[in-house]
Amino acid sequence: MQNTDTAPSTAQPMLFRAALWMVGAILAFSSMAIAGRVVRTGLDTFELMLYRSLIGIVLVLIFAGSAGTLRQISHRRLGLHLVRNISHFAGQNLWFFALPLIPLAQLFALEFTAPLWVALLAPIIIAERLTRTRALAAILGFVGILIIVRPDTASLNAGTIAAASCAICFAGSALFTKRLTQTETITCILFWLTFMQAILGLGCSFIDGELTLPQMAHVPWLALIGAAGLAAHFCLTRALSIAPASVVMPIDFARLPVIAIVGMLFYDEVLQPEVFVGAAVIFYANSLNLRPKATPRSN
Repeated sequence: MQNTDTAPSTAQPMLFRAALWMVGAILAFSSMAIAGRVVRTGLDTFELMLYRSLIGIVLVLIFAGSAGTLRQISHRRLGLHLVRNISHFAGQNLWFFALPLIPLAQLFALEFTAPLWVALLAPIIIAERLTRTRALAAILGFVGILIIVRPDTASLNAGTIAAASCAICFAGSALFTKRLTQTETITCILFWLTFMQAILGLGCSFIDGELTLPQMAHVPWLALIGAAGLAAHFCLTRALSIAPASVVMPIDFARLPVIAIVGMLFYDEVLQPEVFVGAAVIFYANSLNLRPKATPRSN
């Protein structure tokens, strides 16, 4: 007689490890939000991304050198790295753009629609089937967005539009990362993340004709953004390498109550009920993707 408990007992530790990596990502992303608000007073989003990525390159080379993983950096999938980093670069710029314009809880709540976009984009990017459940989850998620944004009120502005849009870019980035983890190491992924986004940031910084150098007061905060961004992507990449994207991304919801408290304590932001109602709808929509699929019983 076969032991049917083998698969669940093997899967549970893997999911627990993925959850622990996502806790690290939550702390890193929250730290980056606090530091980003400080730096955005003197730098535009492209300049912020440039300096963050330059710091990231140094950190990647230091850690990879000490771990002996520099040889893992390859250029065999540069095209996929480029597409992934363009998607993330766009999403991160939209995120930093929205950061000083709307409450932190609202920004994070809208960003949490990324798992729904993962489900919708997965058939295109990683050939996953779009089931009725996932389609229903996407519809409910859109309802959650409408509750948060309230398009018939003054709360609909450039910040909310940017926050909602960044989720689409982050979803694409997560799916491309999932593809990369099949063949590439974390060192390789993080190196090309920082290197390519530094080039993108440098090029875009000159759109307005000038490049602003950071003030000395901003340097520690930029270092925190660079370190936190790298740590967040390291944790996220590790989580995605051991668990499905549709499972990993919803764990990030624990970030909402944390950042809401941060916004209330440090920025006197009011806890808006509709943000949490909309987030609850989005959370429920995401939970639909986590329900186990029915499998036929075997005799």
